[in-house]
Amino acid sequence: MMQVDQASWHGAKDLRIPDNIRLIAQPAYSPELNPVEHIWEELREKQLANLALSSLDEVIDKVCDGLNQLEADPERLRSLTYFPHFRMVS
Repeated sequence: MMQVDQASWHGAKDLRIPDNIRLIAQPAYSPELNPVEHIWEELREKQLANLALSSLDEVIDKVCDGLNQLEADPERLRSLTYFPHFRMVS
């Protein structure tokens, strides 16, 4: 499964979806239903704000630093991604 947010700038004219992938569209204008949005917001605010990075490698390094910091702080990560109305599917 892959969740898609239906934002117009995420669209594609020709999208080939492999047989083993099922797209699930979330309602429009509902980033709160996608926990990774909160992680990206955290990275933008804490790692990438007010920076003028000169290369893609610098961006990748900053994002990796931020992800490593979140991984080292399970409580912070949980606060960004845990929503009691979600349930785990295995």
